[in-house]
Formats: sequence, C-alpha cells, structure tokens
Amino acid sequence: MSERIVISPTSRQEGHAELVMEVDDEGIVTKGRYFSITPVRGLEKIVTGKAPETAPVIVQRICGVCPIPHTLASVEAMDDSLDIEVPKAGQLLRELTLAAHDINSHAIHHFLIAADFVPENLMAAAINSVSEVRKNVQYVVDMVAGEGIHPADVRIGGMADNISELARKRLYARLKQLKPTLDEHVDLMIGLVADKGLPAGLGVHNQKTMATDVLYGNRDNFDLDRFTEIMPESWYDDPEIAKKACSTIPLYDGRNIEVGPRARMAEFQGFKERGVVAQHVARALEMKSALARAIDILDELDTSAPARADFDITGTGKLGIGAIEGPRGMDVHMAQVADGKTQFYSALVPTTWNIPTMGPATEGFHHEFGPHVIRAYDPCLSCATHVIVVDDEDSSVIKNEMVRL
Repeated sequence: MSERIVISPTSRQEGHAELVMEVDDEGIVTKGRYFSITPVRGLEKIVTGKAPETAPVIVQRICGVCPIPHTLASVEAMDDSLDIEVPKAGQLLRELTLAAHDINSHAIHHFLIAADFVPENLMAAAINSVSEVRKNVQYVVDMVAGEGIHPADVRIGGMADNISELARKRLYARLKQLKPTLDEHVDLMIGLVADKGLPAGLGVHNQKTMATDVLYGNRDNFDLDRFTEIMPESWYDDPEIAKKACSTIPLYDGRNIEVGPRARMAEFQGFKERGVVAQHVARALEMKSALARAIDILDELDTSAPARADFDITGTGKLGIGAIEGPRGMDVHMAQVADGKTQFYSALVPTTWNIPTMGPATEGFHHEFGPHVIRAYDPCLSCATHVIVVDDEDSSVIKNEMVRL
C-alpha cells in the first residue's frame, strides 16, 4: 500500500519548499515532487518604468545568497539592450567578482551539508576551513565590487572604477596564498562525501544538462526561442500541489533540465558522472577552477585601463539578455530599454530551472535519501518564486490563489 511522505519545509536551504514523495511498502520513492512555497517576489514589476540603472540595484535584493549573479545578469542584460561594449578591464573585474563569489557560495553549501557528511571529530576543522576560504574570497568581492553582499560598483557599461595596482598585487598574493588551503578543503569534502557510502545511482536522472559557459556565462549560448514557461497546473499531476506551488516551470526544448556545477562540467569539461555524489564532487572541483581563474585574471588585469564604457540610456527597445553562471546554475535576466526607461524585465533564475528535475531525482531509492538528493542541488528559493497573474489592461490580479503575500 502506497504512502505519502511530506517534508515541509525542506531544510538547510535558502527559502521554503516542499518535497512530497509517494512511497511503496518498502519505503521506496515511486513519485517525487518538489516545489517552492516561498511567497511571490515581484521585483521585476518594481523596476519597470524606472531608469535602467535602477534595475541592478533592485534585483540584487532578490536574494542575500546570490546577489552577485543577479547583479551581473542584470547589468549584462542592460548592456545588451543598450548595445554597450564593455571594456576588457571591466569585463575581467566582473569575472573576478563572480569567481570569488562562486567559491564563497560553494563553501557556504559545505557548511550546510556538514551534518550529512562530516564526522564529529572533523567538524571543527571543516568549519574552520569553510571560514578561512570565505574570509579570503569575500575580501576579494569587497575590494573589487564595493560590497560583499550587494555590490555597488558593478555598473551598466562595466565597473565603477578599475582597482589600483597596489590592490591587484595584494589580491593576487592573497589568493595565491589561499590555494593550498582551498585545495586541502576540496580534497577533504570530496573524501567525506565518498566515505558516506551513498547508494550508487542516487539522484541520477535522464534529463539534459544546460549551461552557457564553463564559469562566467555567455548570452550567445542561451537561445530564447528554445525556452518556454508553463504554469504549475500544467506540470504537477496533483491539483493540490499545483495550486500550492509558487513558481512557474521553465523548459528548454520542451523539457526540464539540470543546471549548476555538474551541468557546467558536463557541458564544457566532459564530466560524465551523474547523481548526488557527482554534484558534490563537481561543486567542490569548481572551487579550484574558480580560484585558478581569479588568479589568472589578477595576473592579466591592466589596472591603468578604463573599466567602464560611455553609453546613452535612451535605448532602442531591443530585448537584452544577460546570462550568468551562478553557483546554482544559469541565471538569465532579460531587459528592454526604450525612452530612457526599463519597459520590460524578467529573471529566469537558477533553482527555478532545477525545481521540476529535483523531485523525480528522488525516485527509485528509500525516502530517507530524499533530502540528500534535494540538498545536492543547493536550492535557493528566494529568487525562484515569481508567479503572479495580472490583467494586462488594469493590472488587477486575475489568480489570487497564486499570490501569497
């Protein structure tokens, strides 16, 4: 006789979500559904009708965990809409900011999953390792982007200013010094995940992976014509779940996909492993790649070069796309500027892409492993909720049940 296991809210993630699992007599998951129950965000509506410079400042507040990817995706979308060519130095500084943020975010995830994998005798060492890594990379974000949480110096057209030569040298030396510590941390986490002895094949699914770049993001690799978005009623086969779900379902080529570190490694580095262990390994290894890229940028950066382009905010109505590879996956922002104002804004955020894939990924194994599957995606729900249905004529809410303010 089947039974329904409900975990609400799922734990050790940002935001609130539910995992509903149908299980058989042996407790094996036969049907997994994961959905966001975090209230509507509505920030896209707030930036509409305002000056383009307002959008990056507002939408970075979508989330306190992922402010860097949202800021970068926003300015990239505005750059594209306004036909701005960002100077090389400005682009390198943006990449440096994201590389440092990726390392920080992945380290935070290691803290969240420590209770799953780290034995008591190594807990203090693991947490100290996370703290040491975070302290150094957040210092980089502070120095380059102006603020560690909400970066004030990431601007449309580039960056507010280039960094000084003295700052470049100090950051270069600091990250070189961090490398042995980070390498040791990554090896520790990969080893502990292996020691856990999770069942082979846990979390494996048959959905495609999607990424636009190995680390930073590339709008040229995101084809808007292949993207569709459906309402939860068209995805979930349980009407009550569909009614409760707060996010739409994004599809690429008509299918749900996986985004994130494993997807990036699969798409650009030939990484073949799948499932929960593979996701943890990919995330840890990406910390090394991001640090190497950050060091290379600091070695390459010309601190005497301009970091920001001049531009006209009038706009032509072109739909601009910003595609950034955030820690949790592809973060796409779209913006349209005309008459000096933002006419349209939309964000397709990382965890939204993964939501329809995460539930089915729990199937075939005991329900006790369900939370392991979910946490392997490092879900962050604050940005992944944006369902609101309004009338185009008078902006009145058409579907009250989709709005939970």
